[in-house]
Amino acid sequence: MADNGDDDSQYRIKQGDYVVLKRGNIFKAVQIQPKKKVIFEKQWFFLDGAVGHFYSTTFEIVSGALQLQKLKNTDSFTDAKEAGTDNRNIVDDGKSQKLTRDDIEDLKEKGLEGQEIIQHLIDNSSTFKDKTEYAQDKYIKKKKKKYENTVTIVRPSCRILAMMYHGREPGKICHLRYDTLAQMLTLANIHAGSKVLVFDTCAGLVLGAIMERMGGYGSVIQMYPGGEPVRAGTESFGFPAHFHDMLHGFPICRVNALLAGTLDTTAKDPSTDVKQSNMAAEDGRQQPEAEQQEAEQQEQSMETSSGADGGHDREKEEKEKRREAKAQERLVKLEEKRKKLAAAAALLEGRNADGLVIASRFHPCPVLMGLLPFLAPSRPFVVYSQYKEPLIECYNKLKEHGGAVSLRLTDTWLRHYQVLPNRTHPLLLMSGGGGYLLSGTTVATDRAKPAGSQRAEEPAPKRLKLTDTEG
Repeated sequence: MADNGDDDSQYRIKQGDYVVLKRGNIFKAVQIQPKKKVIFEKQWFFLDGAVGHFYSTTFEIVSGALQLQKLKNTDSFTDAKEAGTDNRNIVDDGKSQKLTRDDIEDLKEKGLEGQEIIQHLIDNSSTFKDKTEYAQDKYIKKKKKKYENTVTIVRPSCRILAMMYHGREPGKICHLRYDTLAQMLTLANIHAGSKVLVFDTCAGLVLGAIMERMGGYGSVIQMYPGGEPVRAGTESFGFPAHFHDMLHGFPICRVNALLAGTLDTTAKDPSTDVKQSNMAAEDGRQQPEAEQQEAEQQEQSMETSSGADGGHDREKEEKEKRREAKAQERLVKLEEKRKKLAAAAALLEGRNADGLVIASRFHPCPVLMGLLPFLAPSRPFVVYSQYKEPLIECYNKLKEHGGAVSLRLTDTWLRHYQVLPNRTHPLLLMSGGGGYLLSGTTVATDRAKPAGSQRAEEPAPKRLKLTDTEG
């Protein structure tokens, strides 16, 4: 994404932009870098030729370079309009095509374009004229997908990246489908100017979708497991610099300490202490080896001049300076991490977040119950899971614990349709499932008396006295 300008530069591809390569229903996210080789669909090329052109432009791959696609007559394949009435007499025995694989490779070596190769395949097919008009269109579409060396460069968006991950690596995003992601953004009421809590282990896709919907206004607090947050999918959006000012990170392992009021943001990170101790141990091991090497060098170079000794002294001084510089960099990074942690803790201490979104491979019940106290009353929350059993457990837990109303456990059903003249029908292949969502709204609860004690104080209902009546 680029900053808005007076001219059309925001719609043009520039160096350093994150873009998505598209061919049919196949996508790949890359960054425009000079002289960087990109491999897409078993083809390699450079993206330098795309710089300066508009987004959604289609290019041809010629000798590893991108060139603008020439306007072609799409009806050139079917000028004769010779078609059969049905396909009942066509037998797929593999003998209808006269061109062999070697012949097709020779055509490619001669420099023929994809359209010309397809025309050769049509001319050398003995059954093409006997096929129906619809079957001919299907045949041409199939060959175009195989032999035309074209690629379209589009601007990354939430829908495109969700389709890319779901089509290429669905396991990385817990099989989250793009229609389910849209439901999550709607149920969580994501909008500009709000404060949203996110627990995302879907490669940062959900986090990026929320940041895109908020448009750089508000604040997003990412709760993450481990030492550092994973934001590979978020980087693919290519947000401007001011978008990252609204993003904060907070480790999920410190939530209980923050709720109990025992969080100390000035304390050292134990992980950094372990790293420093390991580095000190490595230095301790390296010192004896260095001493032995120095002793051997001294024995071998007893007759060296004082100039050589001065050179060794300079090398030692340079090593010490580099070591001090690295230590200073580590201290600066540690200080920056402490400041970010303190800023995120200050946002959470108000307990007035406007929404909560959870999409994780972990069990959602403890995460949900741990993060709900940070939401203000009458605020929405939504939890995604690939399976419904963890969400059923969350549903029962919320019913027992209280503090949430309008609980709903839903799943979405999606099916694509082919819309063509005289042959509109649903596609035969479809996604088996897009996961499950648990949504609800928080309410203020009176924690003075638990629900169990209130029931115990209620009087027992009176038994009705039955009287016999004579008829």
